[in-house]
Amino acid sequence: MSTSLDLLNTARDTRANKQAIADLREEVDRLASAMERMSFELGSLRDEERHEREKLLLRVENALLRLERQLPPGKEPKKLK
Repeated sequence: MSTSLDLLNTARDTRANKQAIADLREEVDRLASAMERMSFELGSLRDEERHEREKLLLRVENALLRLERQLPPGKEPKKLK
C-alpha cells in the first residue's frame, strides 16, 4: 500500500512542479520583456543626450564665431533731434 501512496504523492508533486516551472517561465518571460524595454529606453536616452550635447556644442561654437567676427565699437551715431 505504501507503494500506491508513494505513486500518488509523486504524481501530485510532479503536477505541482510542472505548475511551478510554468509559473517561473512566465516570470522569466515578463522579466525578459521588461529588460528589453529598459534596454531600448536606455538607448533612446543615450541618443537624446548625445543630440543635446551636439546642439550645445553648436551653440557654443556659434557664440564664439559671433564674438570673433564682432567689429570694434565705432563712433557713436549722431543723435536725431
